[in-house]
Amino acid sequence: MKIILTHEVSGLGAAGDVVDVKDGYARNYLIPRNFAIRWTKGGEKDVEQIRRARKIHEIQTIEQANSVKAQLEGVKVRLAVRSGDAGRLFGSVTPADIASAIKAAGGPEVDKRRIELGSAIKTLGAHETSVRLHPEVAAKVNIEVVAA
Repeated sequence: MKIILTHEVSGLGAAGDVVDVKDGYARNYLIPRNFAIRWTKGGEKDVEQIRRARKIHEIQTIEQANSVKAQLEGVKVRLAVRSGDAGRLFGSVTPADIASAIKAAGGPEVDKRRIELGSAIKTLGAHETSVRLHPEVAAKVNIEVVAA
């Protein structure tokens, strides 16, 4: 099935790309979550609009990405969450939680879809995550998870 991506999907493409995927993946995952729309001849107009919007919001040069990377790596991020006695969290820390904590700590605004967690954060302590700023630039962010 041919689809038009409306958001960046890891391993598939960026917003505005027209890609072929299996029917079930498109019907059951991408389209219901508004990551994509079905491709039509009239949809080509949407592709240009999506690409223009993407150019406005994304970091376009490596120099810009490196300056944002320096800001991110200089920020001390503390995230207060509810936890049990043994230091295990009730649930886990999500990329949206991390993005709001970065913003609250005085860092730049980061899209939650660009935050990559190696594994789920379910314990208190120091953790490291990666933020994809540009295809060639990724920032390492240290997060300290503390009990609320």
